[in-house]
Amino acid sequence: MKNQLYEKLDVAFEEMQVIRRYLHMHPEVSFQETNTAKYIQDYYAQLGIDFTPNVGGNGVVARVKGALPGKTVALRADFDALPIQDEKDVEYKSTVAGVMHACGHDGHTATLLVLGKTLHEMREQLSGEYVLIHQHAEEYAPGGAKPMIEAGCLEGVDAIFGTHLWSLTPAGTIEYRVGPVMAAADRFEITIQGRGGHGASPHQTKDSIVIGAQLVTSLQQIVSRRVSPVESAVLSVGSFVAQNAFNVIADSAKLIGTVRTFNPEVRDLIEKEMDRVIQGTCLANDCTYEFLFERGYNAVVNHEAETQFLKEVAEQVPGINEVRESEQHMGGEDFAYYLEKVPGTFFFTGAQPKGEVFPHHHPKFDFDESAMLVAAKTLGAAVVDYQEVK
Repeated sequence: MKNQLYEKLDVAFEEMQVIRRYLHMHPEVSFQETNTAKYIQDYYAQLGIDFTPNVGGNGVVARVKGALPGKTVALRADFDALPIQDEKDVEYKSTVAGVMHACGHDGHTATLLVLGKTLHEMREQLSGEYVLIHQHAEEYAPGGAKPMIEAGCLEGVDAIFGTHLWSLTPAGTIEYRVGPVMAAADRFEITIQGRGGHGASPHQTKDSIVIGAQLVTSLQQIVSRRVSPVESAVLSVGSFVAQNAFNVIADSAKLIGTVRTFNPEVRDLIEKEMDRVIQGTCLANDCTYEFLFERGYNAVVNHEAETQFLKEVAEQVPGINEVRESEQHMGGEDFAYYLEKVPGTFFFTGAQPKGEVFPHHHPKFDFDESAMLVAAKTLGAAVVDYQEVK
């Protein structure tokens, strides 16, 4: 049966490319993906596949039922783009100014649509039910996963699988990892309220820029001196704004940044220590402050049994050259919330393009489209074989 699945996907690869390139040319940012959602709905409607629109927002959930009884297995693909200007010189370049698919979500969507079509064509031979979750707003917290789950997209689901096309990993490679694989992604904002004044008279001011500079340095010591060296953590200040004339000492300054962790206890520790360091620094400088720590996505934690199962499945999929353990990634992913509800795993499909390689979220990001076929075969084999898991 799997050989038939692979053959059908081989034939449908050109369709995957057409879909991916259309979506790449017509991107929509998080929470605004109405046309993309309609495209997905129309695709399933033309095939006669049952689907539910507007799940938790712009999400779409389609269902393919096999003729034989079995488990209910879910697959998830995200479909939002990013507010980035596409700088590639390709025929499928984004037609929307300032918006592009710079992370591969167009490829995820094309992969799942064509895989859903293939499963539908084979439904008389299949056992169980296949839930195809097309998720909006992965790129921007609070994300689309939570509201889709709250709307019932995982009801009755026994397991879930997802993949990310990864431009930095060679095509033909599958990377898996048991346990934490992607980090919790949090955002912080610090506003320092000093007292501005003339640049020639600093003694009459409370210089918010100097205080902010002290904080940038001091905050780095939280990871280096308060977090255990065997734990992974990142604290980065990404924005420091105190706009003023050349001869004016800034009245206030704002620092914005991110914290990435895997261990919930480390996450709690960093938030607590940040507040302590900010409070102490501002007290020493006789100024006030506001501190906002917004918790984003939780860490993606893969289940052991499903991850080992996926590894064994991938080792038998044609077109895969290597199956290896993934390193941990400090990037965030709201696939975490699915894995908190049902067993499953999230893995990486190598998609490194030929020629110059650009990272995800880069204006010239692109990927090797053959990776979509590898991803479809791996996901398809996983959901079909999972019917036999005890």
